[in-house]
Amino acid sequence: MLTSLPDYPWDQMVPFMSRAKAHSDGIVDLSIGSPADETPRVVREALAQATDAHAYPQTAGTPELQQAIVAWYARRRGVTNLSEKNVLPTIGSKELVALMPFMIGIGEGDTIVHPRAAYPTYAIGAAIAGATALASDDPAEWPAGTKLIWLNSPGNPDGRVLSVAELRAAVLRARELGAVIVSDECYAELGWDEPWDAEPIPSILDPRVIDGSLTNVIAIYSLSKQSNMAGYRAAFAAGDADVLARLLTVRKHAGLMLPAPLQTAMIAALGDDDHVSVQRERYRARRAVLKPALEAAGFRIDNSEAGLYLWATEGRPAWESIARLADRGILAGPGPFYGDFFDDHVRFSLTATDERIAAAAKRLLA
Repeated sequence: MLTSLPDYPWDQMVPFMSRAKAHSDGIVDLSIGSPADETPRVVREALAQATDAHAYPQTAGTPELQQAIVAWYARRRGVTNLSEKNVLPTIGSKELVALMPFMIGIGEGDTIVHPRAAYPTYAIGAAIAGATALASDDPAEWPAGTKLIWLNSPGNPDGRVLSVAELRAAVLRARELGAVIVSDECYAELGWDEPWDAEPIPSILDPRVIDGSLTNVIAIYSLSKQSNMAGYRAAFAAGDADVLARLLTVRKHAGLMLPAPLQTAMIAALGDDDHVSVQRERYRARRAVLKPALEAAGFRIDNSEAGLYLWATEGRPAWESIARLADRGILAGPGPFYGDFFDDHVRFSLTATDERIAAAAKRLLA
């Protein structure tokens, strides 16, 4: 049964946005991780060539898209045991996070586990299904009655990366509980600190994690970040064919189909690694400007070894930091939006332009 949902948290930021916009040099909005750079030409050209979309698209994805996802996992994530039945395109990843509990039959009396520092939609998905959400990073704390476990690596908001050993321990506990375990991995191409600047960030589908069995294990991925395709709503899930078949059946009944031109654009994006490397270096350069400026201004950076955010605290309540930053024309994300354990943290996004990141650094150092 659907429980009442909380108010949308970002509405609380309206007065701080007004304060930041009053700055003489304008606002530097580092609050939302919405890409500021253009969508790669290879993607836009593929989209332009696919505008004759007179027939309904395939909910499961075209064979060409399925094959592109399978090939991408083998090439970029070291996952070689997938076939077309093990992948499923989705209309962005947020709708999948929100609706997956309902789609796989979770309901009242069931528990859904998500990280302590968490993207809010994990808990919203539990509320939609009428289940109980539990914030915990320790598999030993996951109780009987847990039906779904969310991991997020690299994490939003904290940029934490789970090692192969940590992923393996989570999967083993999920198997003890008979739970579906899903890893949200959409920042996996954006590793910064050792060792993730030099080696691939592991997927939950890595053979070292799952011992060859995909049963009840799912990874989800989005092209919003690595390919600047947030407006395309291009994402996909991969893993256990039986779980994906359940999702596919619900999606067919609900008409949740990724538009055909966007499927073609996804194929182009998944087949081109060059634009991903270019975008990664843009974010690396912005991080190299913003991180030392924050530290010089008195912030401590926690985790943040990968992903699009810097998770920071200056040892004061988050809302005080948000207000002080707004007076400098900088808008950040309050830690309380990401769980009940981070009252003194704020999240800074790297998705502003080079000029705006430089402006933020200058203001922080003034």
